[in-house]
Amino acid sequence: MDLKPLALREKDTPIIIAGPCSAETEEQVLQTALEIAASGVKLFRAGIWKPRTKPGSFEGVGAAGLAWLKRVQKETGMAVATEVATQSHVAEALAAGVDVLWIGARTTVNPFAVQEIADSLQGTDIPVLVKNPVNPDIELWIGAIQRLYRAGVRRIGAVHRGFCSHEKSAYRNVPLWQIPLELRRQISNLPIFCDPSHIGGRRNLIAPLSQQALDLNFDGLLIETHCQPETAWSDADQQITPEALCQLIRQLTNKNKNDEIVRHIHTLLSEQNTCETERISQFSQHAPHHLSDLCRQIQCIDEKLMWLLYERMKISCELTIHKN
Repeated sequence: MDLKPLALREKDTPIIIAGPCSAETEEQVLQTALEIAASGVKLFRAGIWKPRTKPGSFEGVGAAGLAWLKRVQKETGMAVATEVATQSHVAEALAAGVDVLWIGARTTVNPFAVQEIADSLQGTDIPVLVKNPVNPDIELWIGAIQRLYRAGVRRIGAVHRGFCSHEKSAYRNVPLWQIPLELRRQISNLPIFCDPSHIGGRRNLIAPLSQQALDLNFDGLLIETHCQPETAWSDADQQITPEALCQLIRQLTNKNKNDEIVRHIHTLLSEQNTCETERISQFSQHAPHHLSDLCRQIQCIDEKLMWLLYERMKISCELTIHKN
């Protein structure tokens, strides 16, 4: 793909996009934005329309909140980003001067919805970020990106926010890092962000997940940040304060000191995933269905083993640093 730069980066630093899960009130948006701006972040995010599982819960303030984002632009100088899920969302966001759009995980799973958004973006030059689908389906993720590209959108990025799983996990959405790594292998010039808030589901997991993403050469982070996260109207457990965000950013400036090892593991994960996918594809053409399922279970275990190896090597490197 002949993609254009997102033009959101300053120097060689990771791109940080921060702000509340939902825009709740004008005061909450402005207070959070002013405190985030003080930490040096240049891009503010807030959900205006919120897709929820059940009716009756807070589904966003709607188009009225776009005026609040315009105030953020004017009073802080930050660019602003919000999620769109329909053609009308796109039209209203563009009319309000929103700088960056993103497509959420629940929308990415619906090719009809993505195509509608892509069609409504024809002729624009706005950056669009595409979150991974809810389920671990890389083809669906790539398909959404291709729909935007075929509509003429050239400033595209991907957002890794983890995947739903029936297995018990410490995460809200399991990372399955090998999937965004495979996405990068297939589209090498695609910027990839990590959403540690949605992966972790708890604020104490945001910092380690953010560092993991940067260790794997992700281009940036989306971090849900709220002036009073404990009272947030949505996803209260996974939002941090602007003060905590500032501290997190300072900690992330000390990049991993073992880049060669990280690159090596990065390559192993990508190559292993590719080889296993090809092997299973060939086997599935001739084997009974239940045997193919067993092969996929082995692949899942192999992926977990590779990731554990990566984690072990990181810890070993840290021990070496402290010993020296």
